[in-house]
Amino acid sequence: MEEYQALIHDDDENSDDLTGPTSDIKRLIRRQRNRQSEETGLHPEILALNGGHDEVEDEDAQDNVVCVFVIAFDTRQGNMIEWSSPEDVDLSGVEFKAMPSGAHTISSDFLYFRKGNMFGVSCFAKIAVLSAEERGCRMKSVGVFTTSYSTLHRYKAFLEDQVNHLLESPGSYGELKSFYEEKKGVITGSRVADQSLLTLGPTARYASPSMKISHPVGSFTLLVRFFGADVFVLWKLALLQKRLLFFSPPPIGVVCYRVYCTTCLARHRYTKTTRQSQKPYFYVNIADIEQLENESSYVACTTEKVFSEKPHLYDVYVDNRIVRSCNPSLKNNIKANRADEEKYQQLLHLRQEYVFLERIGEAQHQSEEDMFISYFSNMNNRIFGTLFGVSGSDDKQLTSDHVIAMGLDPKADKEFLLLLLEAYDIDATLVVKDPCCPI
Repeated sequence: MEEYQALIHDDDENSDDLTGPTSDIKRLIRRQRNRQSEETGLHPEILALNGGHDEVEDEDAQDNVVCVFVIAFDTRQGNMIEWSSPEDVDLSGVEFKAMPSGAHTISSDFLYFRKGNMFGVSCFAKIAVLSAEERGCRMKSVGVFTTSYSTLHRYKAFLEDQVNHLLESPGSYGELKSFYEEKKGVITGSRVADQSLLTLGPTARYASPSMKISHPVGSFTLLVRFFGADVFVLWKLALLQKRLLFFSPPPIGVVCYRVYCTTCLARHRYTKTTRQSQKPYFYVNIADIEQLENESSYVACTTEKVFSEKPHLYDVYVDNRIVRSCNPSLKNNIKANRADEEKYQQLLHLRQEYVFLERIGEAQHQSEEDMFISYFSNMNNRIFGTLFGVSGSDDKQLTSDHVIAMGLDPKADKEFLLLLLEAYDIDATLVVKDPCCPI
């Protein structure tokens, strides 16, 4: 976690090396915004307001908490549900999601997870106690379930405070009860796991300055720095909607952010595609195996090494920085190529520009996260705009010029483009010049 916090606040060493008059940078950004406007059909001022991407979370969106719960480790029973509100919500299995395998090896962590149509976040902590019955150690997790993963970050600071409070004062659920009453939705029907049965009523804002952020701060910075040019490998795999599984021993919280960011890499505004954007599974364990077997696309993470021995459950397995796959069609798409390296350098340069403009109060994006999301969503819009444009033409031929204009490499990205055309059922033929001839 210390490394994570350092990465959030640390600027690139060369961020002050940006040269050239500020006016030149402003003109560059205006040209970029005008080009985005032509590609997306949105007015440049609208692009300036939303950072160039199509999904912006509403800070005043209603809270939609379905359940609050406390998980404890018992030396005789193992992980168990200690308390929950309301009591009629099906929480079966959550004791192993909210307190994952290997949690006993660390002092604190947080993680995101999914159960049916509900999304959860929990905070885990462990303290030493003078108790023979507890074998000198007390462990708990405090979490919530909501109907949308985009608001989970709002509750993390509160949950961290509560898990530490309950470790010191077991059974003190008063603040959790008040929290649920303020944040809950109005639930109708008997199966709260069915999102169609949820009707959300008016709720009060739970005052906390730390909940004003619109997404996990620093998550994209961490992803880009951790994977380097291989972030474009993840981008391609997400765009192809493959089954991606990240493995890491605890702590797993930062890896949950990698899952979140990877799904964001594939965002685009084209509704002509027959496939919908991925929703993250976040943390999964062996209890999820049957469900994962029936999924054609997902992004998830786990602390359980046993998944590495079950390649039928995933297309790509990411262990630390190592990306591997048993799928022959992905052999040439799990390593960064020349074009990926060039895009990575471009991305670093754009971040340097953002850091400079943010310091002088001229940044066009609300945050560094918005800048990263804008970069990838605009690239996706350009790619799909070109592909659908070609599919609607008379000859339906996707040439090397088209490929280069999309920011891809006609040779190195050939297999990726063929997979992309197939994945989205786009009626176009890739026509690349003979490899012996210069492109």
